[in-house]
Amino acid sequence: MLDDVVATRYVAPLREGGSLPGIVEADDLGLYVLKFTGAGQGRKTLVAEVICGELARRLGLRVPRLVTVALDPVLGLAEPDPQVQGLLKSSGGTNLGMEFLSGALGFDPLAFTVPREEAGRVLWFDALVNNVDRSWRNPNLLRRDGETWLIDHGATMIWHHNWPTAAASAARPYDAGDHALLRFAPDVRAAAADLAPLVTEELLAEVTAAVPDVWLAGEPGFDTPGELRRAYARPLLERAATIHERVQGDR
Repeated sequence: MLDDVVATRYVAPLREGGSLPGIVEADDLGLYVLKFTGAGQGRKTLVAEVICGELARRLGLRVPRLVTVALDPVLGLAEPDPQVQGLLKSSGGTNLGMEFLSGALGFDPLAFTVPREEAGRVLWFDALVNNVDRSWRNPNLLRRDGETWLIDHGATMIWHHNWPTAAASAARPYDAGDHALLRFAPDVRAAAADLAPLVTEELLAEVTAAVPDVWLAGEPGFDTPGELRRAYARPLLERAATIHERVQGDR
């Protein structure tokens, strides 16, 4: 399960993302990038962030710590920006926080280098979760103290937007032609040999359990959050074994 914190102060918006995430201070005195339940992309984006972020962490990739953030809409009363005020007012309750990495820089594939092995592990993971948002145009990577960190996994597992066609969608190849780390000659097969055996039913049950029930409740076609969690795990378990054979554009 994720740790729970309470937002005590809205600090500033981050206007790089389409969903207008913001930096908040919490009752543990930490700073977090807040992803709002009231944002246009909806709660499925937060579900993807948790499942993919926690899975990446357990596979040895660097992901900022994730927490659930309790937000009181009253924090929006003093905000002069109507868009920010609207987000705060519509996102009362449980939201997602990502630890703010002070001093981190946006990743530039022309300015930084990544070892071939690490590039392969990141690309394999992105293929596993079908991340369509790790391109050289928008890497969704940060660099701090010589280390590369993965962020923003809301545009993953696109099959969860249409569960009746999820199996067919999850069976498709992964197009890596625009991947941010392609220039570092990622060794995807070596990554698959190391990481695929780690993706077990037990591991996926653990990471899907980190998603709050409130973000899973009411999904059409599913009677319980537990049933929906298993639906999230199933394609990932199936893809782990063979997705390295269906990565396209990586050579």
